Amino acid sequence: MIPDNIKNILSTEDKKIATRAAYGKKLAELGEENEDIVVLDCDLSKSTKTNIFGSKFPHRFFNFGIAESNMMSAAAGLATMGKIPFASTFGVFASKRAADQVSISVAYPRLNVKICATHTGITVGEDGATHQAIEDVAIMRSIPNIKVLSPADATETEKVLEQVLNIDGPCYVRLCRGSAPVIFSDEYQFELGKGVKLFEGDAATIVAAGFTTHIAMDAARKLEQEGIEVDLINMASIKPIDQQLLMDSARKTGLVITVEDHNVIGGLGSAVCEVLSQGQPARVIRLGVQDKFGASGTPQELIEAYGFDADSIVKTVKENIG
Repeated sequence: MIPDNIKNILSTEDKKIATRAAYGKKLAELGEENEDIVVLDCDLSKSTKTNIFGSKFPHRFFNFGIAESNMMSAAAGLATMGKIPFASTFGVFASKRAADQVSISVAYPRLNVKICATHTGITVGEDGATHQAIEDVAIMRSIPNIKVLSPADATETEKVLEQVLNIDGPCYVRLCRGSAPVIFSDEYQFELGKGVKLFEGDAATIVAAGFTTHIAMDAARKLEQEGIEVDLINMASIKPIDQQLLMDSARKTGLVITVEDHNVIGGLGSAVCEVLSQGQPARVIRLGVQDKFGASGTPQELIEAYGFDADSIVKTVKENIG
């Protein structure tokens, strides 16, 4: 059941927008309001959508070529001069290839660098394992001082960016390649460190973030049609995470199922387990990539193959509720 206070912030429009597209559009808008914003990219600006900013503000846009590590170091340098760098590339390059520079040059001195990574998860699709970032949340979450955010749709992406701009310190924003349903209306307000309970129920708790939130919503609707009502939490703020909301829901339902387009090791599911193991022990089942590399296929084929499509979520809930 969707709570009444949530109905007011849900979109009534039937449209799909990729979060990377929302990122490019919002970044250009923010650039008009704040002249300290500079954008760095690694020869992928058409894909990351930073080309929109680059066209409007060419003197504040820097293309580093295929040199992600150098880009992160340059972003750190610009931050020390009072600029607000948005460093953009694919998630697999921002996390694994540039991990050392992100850790030592950006996070250790706590510089005001915003790392916005597109093309995350296996839903990158046909590009295959080499371009599917399924360890990025684990890497970024384990680096001190970095906030890790994974917006569910275009609206939440824009709201996250507004907050990220006002945070004095490094942030990692996880964005996706493919189009996804717009869940939230303009009335929605993102709050750092807070989750949003989109469905209310006693049978189980489902926790999702990013691209998987709309999949989990489909599952919640299917379960509701069968008389099974669940808590569904959208957890865009993975670090810091909403500990109280997780513990309250787990105390009520006793069964938590996490859904993520990421390796189940180190990602959203692990973050939830860390919270509950210390504050409210509960059974947790983690749906996502089960410690495997990705494969090539359409996003829907891969979501089904790796077992976090709506039917798999429904099946998992039904098999594990009392």
